[in-house]
Amino acid sequence: MPGTVQSIERAAAVLRLLSGGSGRLPLGEIARSLDLAKGTTHGILRTLQHVGFVEQDSVSGYYRLGPALRDLGTNYLDVNELRSRSINWADPLAARSGEAVRIGTVRAGQVLIVHHVFRPDDTFQTLDVGTMLPLHATALGKVLVAYRAAAVGPPRQLDRFTRRTILTPRALAAELHRVHEAGWAADIEEMTPGIAAVAAPIRGYGGLVVGALGISGLVERICDSHYHPHQHLVAYVRDAARAISQDLGAARR
Repeated sequence: MPGTVQSIERAAAVLRLLSGGSGRLPLGEIARSLDLAKGTTHGILRTLQHVGFVEQDSVSGYYRLGPALRDLGTNYLDVNELRSRSINWADPLAARSGEAVRIGTVRAGQVLIVHHVFRPDDTFQTLDVGTMLPLHATALGKVLVAYRAAAVGPPRQLDRFTRRTILTPRALAAELHRVHEAGWAADIEEMTPGIAAVAAPIRGYGGLVVGALGISGLVERICDSHYHPHQHLVAYVRDAARAISQDLGAARR
């Protein structure tokens, strides 16, 4: 049997490194982490950048996973598999939080709801599976954009749904940065008056974000008196999202 190809092994190591941690790394840190010369590392990064697997931030010069690779990560996982792998964790999350649970992924520049668990009470509720929601005005959407699921970028048209909807690219960019740093997103009456939501990313193999998991309910149940989501609910959502991610093959984080 022929031996392995060293250049491919090194390229794979670079991609694994970028898929973990902050997801954005400078050339020097990548080289040190992999014990490679800067020149060698730069050559690998330029090749990966050429095929779209890596991109370089024009301001900081840092490298991150590129749109072609993120698109591959989402395409390998169809909607049915995302739903089937999530069911075992979505139902317990609804019971634990007392709120409705939704799982979404990117389709045609919007959030497609692929699974919906009703709030565990006797109130009238409508099934949302198949519903399309805006990226900028929902917690699920913010997560998907912040982590560039399916290589989706911030929407150009920011429609108003309530007085709290984000309407400017600058405000949306700041919010997405916060989401990426925090690891979760919130929507406090941005889509529907009186309703709040919390969401976290679902990762597939290699750590690529392939979907989002969230809960939603009345503001007074989701948030405290300062309009901040209750931290125990945020923890419930993030724990469930991590469990689904591990089931999909993502490394433990």
